[in-house]
Amino acid sequence: MRTLLACLLALSTVAAAQTGNDRPYEAFAPLDLPTPNAYRLGSGAPGPQYWQQRVDYVINATLDAETKRLSATLQATYHNNSPDELNFLWVQLEQNLFRQDSIGTRSRTGGGPMRAMDDEFNGGYDIPYVRSGRKDLEFTIYDTLMRVELPRSIKPGARFTFDLAFEFDMPPYLRRMGAEDVEQGRIFEYAQWFPHLCNYDDANGWNTLPYAGSGEFYTNFGDYEVNITVPRSYLVAASGELKNPLQVLTRTQRDRLREARRSRETVMIRSAEEVNDPESRPSGEGPLTWKFKGENIRTFAWAASDAFIWDACGVTIKNLEGRDQTVLCQSLYPVEADEWKPTAELGGSTQYVAHSIEFYSEYLYPYPYPLMTNVNGPEGGMEYPMIIFCGGRTGRGPLGVTDHEVGHTWFPMIVNTDERRHAWMDEGFNTFIGMHSLAEFRGTELDPGRARQQTMQLARGRSQPIDVFPDRNLPGLLGRLQYRKTAMGLHLLREVVLGPERFDYAFKEYVRRWAFKSPRPADFYRTMEDAAGADLAWFFRQWFIEDGTLDQAVEVAFNEPEPASESDNEQEGEEPTPFVPTATITVRSLGQMVMPAEVVVQFADGTIERRSYPVEAWATTRERSFDVVLEGREIRRVVIDPDELLPDVNTDNNRWRSQQGEAEQAEEEEAEQAAESQVSP
Repeated sequence: MRTLLACLLALSTVAAAQTGNDRPYEAFAPLDLPTPNAYRLGSGAPGPQYWQQRVDYVINATLDAETKRLSATLQATYHNNSPDELNFLWVQLEQNLFRQDSIGTRSRTGGGPMRAMDDEFNGGYDIPYVRSGRKDLEFTIYDTLMRVELPRSIKPGARFTFDLAFEFDMPPYLRRMGAEDVEQGRIFEYAQWFPHLCNYDDANGWNTLPYAGSGEFYTNFGDYEVNITVPRSYLVAASGELKNPLQVLTRTQRDRLREARRSRETVMIRSAEEVNDPESRPSGEGPLTWKFKGENIRTFAWAASDAFIWDACGVTIKNLEGRDQTVLCQSLYPVEADEWKPTAELGGSTQYVAHSIEFYSEYLYPYPYPLMTNVNGPEGGMEYPMIIFCGGRTGRGPLGVTDHEVGHTWFPMIVNTDERRHAWMDEGFNTFIGMHSLAEFRGTELDPGRARQQTMQLARGRSQPIDVFPDRNLPGLLGRLQYRKTAMGLHLLREVVLGPERFDYAFKEYVRRWAFKSPRPADFYRTMEDAAGADLAWFFRQWFIEDGTLDQAVEVAFNEPEPASESDNEQEGEEPTPFVPTATITVRSLGQMVMPAEVVVQFADGTIERRSYPVEAWATTRERSFDVVLEGREIRRVVIDPDELLPDVNTDNNRWRSQQGEAEQAEEEEAEQAAESQVSP
């Protein structure tokens, strides 16, 4: 038994060593990426034969505000830009998530409010017909998907138009949309509300993953004409420009909107006092139809309410041609939303939107649309083209949520990532750019804060690789992995690995290459290497593909003089070799993850010495040493990662202190505790 146990221990030791010290070069092996082709180049750029499908929609929808039921007809024109002949179409039916027999309901993978599903509500679509011209089309529904049989195949370069009708009741369970009763009326938010064509691409063909609630959406670009009929007392905001303001707005509101477009300061379009005033709506009887048009967008969302306060301002940005472009920034919210008002401490919602549009247009890519609307209602935070939903109403939460959701314009509304498979490519990227935007808004230093904290928690506990389908993240890990660990990884790539100038150039090039296209992870990896001029396989593997931990350690050994012997200086007249006191500093990389290492040696006289190791230092060994000549100097401290940038799983071995250094550290900690104890609660 002892022999067997000894063998097992020996084997486990060998295996552990082979993952690190015995085979350090494996961390730097090339990534196993798809073979480049004419669609996606080895540089990470779209190829000369890159293609993507397009779908244009015309939708007519009517809201029954009393019953919370929506009825609509839809016409879709499908453009087959692929080299493939298509024999059927797949349609996404996201509202079927709210059926009692849906995958999301039965598996409870939706999370959050979806866990509250019970037998009192059975939602989903009623679809009376699907037809092309006067011919009914056969269709079959599987959970949140519908396959439509075609009368003839759609050839490459051809297009196909069909119509369908649909109805559904507003679910009582929040999932990116909902209805809410407020003090002065009722708010409706509609998102992922209409049947839409699944994406067909060169990577996966038809994207037919079931909608289970956590994964968001991956859709086609297209033009939308959407006509929404609501009660006359309601205001409507949507993913597009309002095309009939004469019919749905008063003259006063139209005048105020013109003023707002020319003003960087917030202008009130409809005040709280005007909400219940009949004069704030066009005269007449019966409902009104609001007509919107959105061009080259990947979906369409909208909100309607009789309780909306409305304010707006205009911002000027430079477009791709370098010309000035005005963007209307506006907010619609109920009277309860104190932090949204222009009188709020930080300027209110519309000023948050305006800052984000200006910042991201300069940092990444010019905002391409004519307006951006922030709506306060039941949904906590969700993004769509030209409109976002933010639920917070007080405190400083609305600023962070607004900035995050506006930031989603760039990921994934412009760079059309596949959120169903790679949520980190929009949520994590957006969390990262939000660090920079909020730091500028607040006038503070860039601080990864929560991202670093949660990355450390993941390293010390339960975790997964980042590049996992969001519906398959373990409970509680979606936000930590897809959002904050991804953001921390990009922060380290910028601040530690590449440097800000090199990173910013490559990251901006990625956005430019893939604007209004659909990149995969390999396209991001290759573009960053291509534009930065760096081998980053080691970084992308350990940060996004695998799930290793970082553990850098430092040790100090002092070289003592050897005792003299009679034979040391037997030759007559030879001077003894003087002893030079030195200390050997040893730096080790103990975890599976490797990163550059920064070591600071601090002496008693206040001087310091620094030694930096690039990540390539770990390609052949996981241990590096250097000598420090003392010559009367006393080392007080040796610190690895002195700025505490890295997510080190064990910070106890990051420092060495002399006895005097330990005493000084204890005194500093006591002084800090004493100062904190004197602060009034």
